[in-house]
Amino acid sequence: QFTTRVVSCRAAELRPEGGGEPVRGFQVVLEDTILFPEGGGQPDDRGLIGDVPVLRVTRRGPEAVHFVPAALEPGAEVQLSLDWERRFDHMQQHSGQHLLSAIAEQMFGFKTTSWELGRQRSVIELDTPLVTAEQVEALEKSVNEKIRDRVPVTVRELAADDPEIETVRSRGLPDDHAGPVRVVDIKGIDSNLCCGTHVSNLSDLQVIKLLGVEKGKKNKTNLVFLAGNRVLKSIEQSHSTEKALTSLLKNGPGEHVEAVKRLQSSVKLLQKNNLNLLRDIAVLIARDFKSKPAPKQLFVLHRKEGDSEFMNIIANEIGTEETLLFLTVGDEKEAGLFLLAGPVEAVENLGPRVAELLGGKGAGKRGRFQGKAAKMSRRGEVQALLQEFISHQNPGA
Repeated sequence: QFTTRVVSCRAAELRPEGGGEPVRGFQVVLEDTILFPEGGGQPDDRGLIGDVPVLRVTRRGPEAVHFVPAALEPGAEVQLSLDWERRFDHMQQHSGQHLLSAIAEQMFGFKTTSWELGRQRSVIELDTPLVTAEQVEALEKSVNEKIRDRVPVTVRELAADDPEIETVRSRGLPDDHAGPVRVVDIKGIDSNLCCGTHVSNLSDLQVIKLLGVEKGKKNKTNLVFLAGNRVLKSIEQSHSTEKALTSLLKNGPGEHVEAVKRLQSSVKLLQKNNLNLLRDIAVLIARDFKSKPAPKQLFVLHRKEGDSEFMNIIANEIGTEETLLFLTVGDEKEAGLFLLAGPVEAVENLGPRVAELLGGKGAGKRGRFQGKAAKMSRRGEVQALLQEFISHQNPGA
């Protein structure tokens, strides 16, 4: 907690991180703050000003700007409260990144070009097209040895023109930087220009787990990692999943993969058998229609189970030179598929109108028009449209 004064407060809007409508509120500048504004790859802190929640903290030159939903009186003395759980998580991930970047460069010459502290995991972009599994394993082993060695982490400030800055690892200063330069030292391992928040000893990181690598931008590789409490949460989540799978699959964790493979094989076989049955049903439906002494000019069919192939088999078997076919598959109350088949001119005329009535989209050629339908419940309206079309084409029908 920290006591300070309000310098200014002005109306503003905040765009939510996940998108959506802007939130109305106020931008507040304080004499000083303990809430970190986002920057340097690290997200901002959260907390309270009095009892007013701080929804975002950004940097504007030398000032930290706090976005809050309620106005605060300039000149008023206020107490800041920090969301420590969020802050400590960011400290662990950020110090973990410094350690990983330093050791990756020392061991393999991989320089860090950027990094991101995400909500679930963090990513370091390395300036190399390839990192092998053996290198990942060696890197993880080395950084965790440093954590067990309880190496101190300290912060110092240098003047902007201090020649020592040239010896410190850095990705450069912001264009609007003013005042002294902040250096974070991991004793005997790394010195790095950094504005972020850090632990005071590597032992506070607890453990670092490398989740592997992913292909990055051109000739870059992304190293994915967890540090500290995030590793514990990940283990807890994995254990919960393992318990659920053990209950569902009725076997031990070591047998889960084989059990899932057997289930996948069974599902594939069932799907294949189901498709064969649907094809047989489609042929029987078509032959039943054709066997009637006086075939109708309009054939309408809806079936909950089915696919495009099912509908096309029916259309192929019936033939569409004289009969107009309107076929649909899917749940009555949800989205589905439709097929309109028949004389080319009729289908070209009616296809787009059918799609519009069903709230869907489609395309067609050579007497077939098919697509997706969002409003399957309006099939009756389509049938009425088709009946009316046939009546106009053949008034005596």
